[in-house]
Amino acid sequence: MPYFSLLKTAPKGQARAGELHTAHGTVATPVFMPVGSQATVKTLTPDEVKGIGFNLILANTYHLYLRPSVDTVAALGGLHRFMAWDGAILTDSGGYQVFSLAPLRRLSDEGVTFRSHVDGSEHFLTPETVIQLQETLGADISMVLDVCSTYGDSRAQVEEAMLRTHRWAERCRRAHSKSSQALFGIVQGGVFPELRRQSAEFLTSLDFDGYALGGISIGEPKETMLKTLEITTPLLPEEKPRYLMGVGSPEDLVEGVARGIDMFDCALPTRVARNGALFTSKGRRNIRNAAFRLMERPIDPRCRCYTCRNFSAAYLHHLFKCEELLAYRLATIHNLTFIHSLMRNIRQAIMDDSFSELGAEFLAHYLPTDEATRLSQKEKWLKRRGQEQ
Repeated sequence: MPYFSLLKTAPKGQARAGELHTAHGTVATPVFMPVGSQATVKTLTPDEVKGIGFNLILANTYHLYLRPSVDTVAALGGLHRFMAWDGAILTDSGGYQVFSLAPLRRLSDEGVTFRSHVDGSEHFLTPETVIQLQETLGADISMVLDVCSTYGDSRAQVEEAMLRTHRWAERCRRAHSKSSQALFGIVQGGVFPELRRQSAEFLTSLDFDGYALGGISIGEPKETMLKTLEITTPLLPEEKPRYLMGVGSPEDLVEGVARGIDMFDCALPTRVARNGALFTSKGRRNIRNAAFRLMERPIDPRCRCYTCRNFSAAYLHHLFKCEELLAYRLATIHNLTFIHSLMRNIRQAIMDDSFSELGAEFLAHYLPTDEATRLSQKEKWLKRRGQEQ
């Protein structure tokens, strides 16, 4: 049975370091999970992902259910063998993807009927079905089927979604039968503090193996997201892992850890890499900009990734201008290495009782994307969110 060991809590604040024990290895926390929705972290091989230092990734039940089908994956030896990954895997239930397809789905207490974004075929999923699919895939950590409300929904709409999430969580809990696989509940409630408290209290009463915070980072202002974390995280059991879904900006990782989060996932580091946005200690840099055309040094001289050890910023600029496939691989290696190094340094700082200093220094020097641009980019992405987690 998977379990979580809490090793250290920072003397100031809520930052935590621990270990998540799974059938495919022990994962040091806090941890960031690269997204491999369709059984691949885009542009990289499993060996490259592992070489960066990751031993836990995320795959998506919705995408694998549609292509190549869960039965196909099972017939080929299960998800680990299918994608040649010997580390741990967390599978998202696919609820977020299904509910992003608002014009293509119908919702009832029994489950959700939706049309595939791939070919328009109709499908029906229940909480029990989603658990069965994740058990068949062979994931180390599975997620309940939840209803993700939209930022801007009324309190009544958010409460209705939350209560249905609770009913579905009970059914998922009863359906879960694989002792080697952890099952996490998902706290909903939007930006309404009382609903978040109600959701946390109900779900913790079901004694899941871990708890995720859903319905965050879906277009709300950053300040609202952080306030929601501050309200919700202390309501979750200290002895269980806490997972903030869909958050991956470097500054948000630091802020999330400071508020007691143990696990993160997001497609952002790999997605923006393919668009030429590279993380540095001072913020994102657009490698397509003319300023990099003749830059002989790496994009981030402090970085020790394969990309920065071997290639100049000018070379990366050239690759992106020419739309060479290597550009996307090198940028992805860099961004994931940056994120992994950040999480490793955060964990070490927690163990050394110096997290508050590390966090303050990082946030003082790292210039995040301005709020207006961030929300605009998020809105554009949300329109396509059924296609990529």
